Amino acid sequence: MLSSVLSILAAFSPSFSLLLVIRALQGIVLAGFPAIAMVYVNEEFHPKFMGRVMGIYVGGSALGGLTGRLVVGWLTEQFSWHVALGTMGVIGILISLWFWHNLPDSHHFSPKRTNWRRLGSSLLRNLKDPALICLYGIGFLLMGGFVTLYNYIGYPLMAPPYDLSQTSVGLIFIVYLVGTFSSAWMGQLADRFRRSTVLWYGIGIMLLGAIVTINQHLVVKIIGVALFTFGFFGSHSVVSSWVGKQAHRYKTQAMSLYLLFYYLGSSVMGTSGGLFWSRFGWDGVISMIGTMLMLALLLTFLLEHGKRGPSISAKH
Repeated sequence: MLSSVLSILAAFSPSFSLLLVIRALQGIVLAGFPAIAMVYVNEEFHPKFMGRVMGIYVGGSALGGLTGRLVVGWLTEQFSWHVALGTMGVIGILISLWFWHNLPDSHHFSPKRTNWRRLGSSLLRNLKDPALICLYGIGFLLMGGFVTLYNYIGYPLMAPPYDLSQTSVGLIFIVYLVGTFSSAWMGQLADRFRRSTVLWYGIGIMLLGAIVTINQHLVVKIIGVALFTFGFFGSHSVVSSWVGKQAHRYKTQAMSLYLLFYYLGSSVMGTSGGLFWSRFGWDGVISMIGTMLMLALLLTFLLEHGKRGPSISAKH
C-alpha cells in the first residue's frame, strides 16, 4: 500500500533527484514483501503442496513483471511517465485493498520477541547451514544470469541485421508468460519427484536457451530467450520452496537471506555483464552466463550429494 502511495507521489515529482529518493524509498518498502510472502506460503500450506503453491506465487510475480512493463511502456508512449507512475500507483492501492480484505489470517504463525542479538544469531545459524549456502549461491547465480541476459539482449537486437526499435525490443518481455507456466509446473513436479532432479532440468533448460540465443536467426534467438526464461522461473520456484523446507526454525531470516543473495546476483552480475558485452559482444555475455549456470549445476550436485542439514528429507 505504502509503495503504491509513493508511486503516486513520484508521478508528481518536480525534480529528478526527488524522484530518485522516492524510488529508493519504494525499494526499501518493498524489500521485505517477497520474504514475508514466501514464509506465509511455507507456514500456511501443507508441505505436500509447497512446490506447487510457491510456483504459483513465482508465476504471479512473472505475470506482474510482464504486465507492469507493458502497461507502463504503453502509458509512457501515449501520455507521459508521470501518467504511467500515477496509474500504476492507483492500481496498486486497489489491489492492496483487495489483498488485505481477502487474504486469510495466518493460523500457523506464532509471534516471537526479538532483538538485534537474536536476529544476528538467527542469521548466522542459517549461514552455517551448508545446504542453505548452496541454495543461496544458486539463487545468486540464476538471478545474475537472468538479469544479465535481459539487460543486454536489446543491444544486438537493435543493431544490424535486426535493427529493431526500442518498442519492439520491449515486447520481448512477453516471453515472461512461459515463466508463469513453468514456475507452477516445475513447482508441482518438485512435490512429486526429487527437488534436485527438477532443478537440474530447470538449469539445463536455461543453459540450452542461452546457447540457442547465439544463433543469428531472429526467431531462433527469441525461442532461446523463451527457453531461458522458462527454465529460470521454474528453477526459482524450486529453490524458493526448498529454502523454506530446509529452514525449519528461522524461516523468515532464511528467506530474507535467500532474497539478499538473489538480488545481489542481479546487481553484481547484471552490471558485470556490461564488461563482457563491451569487450566480447553477445558471445561473451553468453559465455559469462553459461559459466554461472555451470556453477549453479555444481552447487546443485553438492546440495544433493554433500552433507545435508537435519531438516532435508530423504527424497531430496
